[in-house]
Amino acid sequence: MASEELARKLQSRLAATQETEPRPEPEQSPVRPKPQESEAACGDSSSELSAKLTRRLDINEGNAAPRATRVFNPYTEFKEFSRKQIKDMEAMFKRYDTGKDGFIDLMELKLMMEKLGAPQTHLGLKNMIKEVDEDFDGKLSFREFLLIFRRAAAGELQEESGLMALARLSEINVSSEGVMGAKDFFEAKVQALSVGSKFEAEIREEKEERKRQEVEKKQRQAAFKQLQSTFCS
Repeated sequence: MASEELARKLQSRLAATQETEPRPEPEQSPVRPKPQESEAACGDSSSELSAKLTRRLDINEGNAAPRATRVFNPYTEFKEFSRKQIKDMEAMFKRYDTGKDGFIDLMELKLMMEKLGAPQTHLGLKNMIKEVDEDFDGKLSFREFLLIFRRAAAGELQEESGLMALARLSEINVSSEGVMGAKDFFEAKVQALSVGSKFEAEIREEKEERKRQEVEKKQRQAAFKQLQSTFCS
């Protein structure tokens, strides 16, 4: 009996001790400080710039199409030309736009320059497009095509450039004074023919140089074989 009474006393004392002990409070997760507005703005700017660069890369690689631009009206933007001149330019543009996609690409420009009698090298054609390619798509839109004649009439093209040859050799008289100060379009045509002849002469020189190098290579090979046979005999 004494042992049972002692056990009850110990249990009651243990229960009283547990009630008086303070219970640990639950841990609270640390409050993260909110980012400053300046940091958020900086992050947004970086993301926007990254998105623009990514889109430009996709456009250059042909994985995305440029956004549609405003409607182009040649008669209001190129007021220095008459309606007849613009229609003549449009007819010429469409004649060489063999793909009928509204652009003149590198191969179509190559064909155009050959038809005009002023063939260009591959690098020369790329430079022609690059000089007026405002949207960096590697081809000429009708607006960029008109820019060639605007710059020719304003005397902004180099004398022996491919674009100058294009403007001169076309049948469109944009300005008797603007085409490098020629008194009339006939004189400009004569000058353009001389430029075209120079381009053809350069092409012939390149071909002759390649032939000369091939002949020298064959001569060296023949001399080496002869020397080799002398040592082997």
